[in-house]
Amino acid sequence: MTTLEKLLEVRKTRGAGYLILIDPDKIDPAKLPAFVRDATEAGADGFLFGGSLLLSNEIDKLIQLIKSNTSLPVIIFPGSLFQISPVADAILFLLLISGRNPDHLIGNQVTAAPIIKRSGLEAISTGYMLIEAGKTTSAEFMSNTRPIPHNKPDIAVAHALAAELIGMKLLYLDAGSGADFPVPDEMIQKIAKHSFLPMIIGGGIRNPEVAREKVKAGASFVVTGTINEQNSQHSLVREFAEAVHSVQFANRKT
Repeated sequence: MTTLEKLLEVRKTRGAGYLILIDPDKIDPAKLPAFVRDATEAGADGFLFGGSLLLSNEIDKLIQLIKSNTSLPVIIFPGSLFQISPVADAILFLLLISGRNPDHLIGNQVTAAPIIKRSGLEAISTGYMLIEAGKTTSAEFMSNTRPIPHNKPDIAVAHALAAELIGMKLLYLDAGSGADFPVPDEMIQKIAKHSFLPMIIGGGIRNPEVAREKVKAGASFVVTGTINEQNSQHSLVREFAEAVHSVQFANRKT
């Protein structure tokens, strides 16, 4: 079973999935094994690995450290061309469809494709959309693109439909690390109504109830990162996992 198939199976059996983003620049490697084991036991469905800067030069070592402490998928969420490792289970092959910077629409992808192909790494084609979140995020600054306004859901729908027609497998709507507020429920609802692509929602999700609301709106996967960096309590991860898994989104397209 491919990593994408495993993710879709989680969505099918649990209603939605809970993913934890690990930024190697923001976590102590000495604490990483215990955190990964605790998160796995607490009900997380997988781990994303990456960051906008990634100052660490030990990507393979860190990913292997995560994998040696969990049976869950470990997926690279790349912030640059340098974030590729054959050690991971898969990589989100991102196209920043919300922006108009050609480097992030095709340029970097052309450069990365031969490397990923040679590595044998599973690439999951993903339409990546930055959503306005009340402040300039690292992803917005580093990509040199403007996010989709949070009060313009129809623009987001049009981008989601373009991703679907192009043949992408997932959508990732990201308010960004440390966002003032998350992706709006109305935007998620409208995309879910018009597109069958599974949606990953991240950025600004600071409590389990907000995570639950994102799934009720139509999210297939919810991602938390900053809140885990600030508070690594086992109980908090469990609360997020239970909130995400408590909702069956009856109106989701299949």
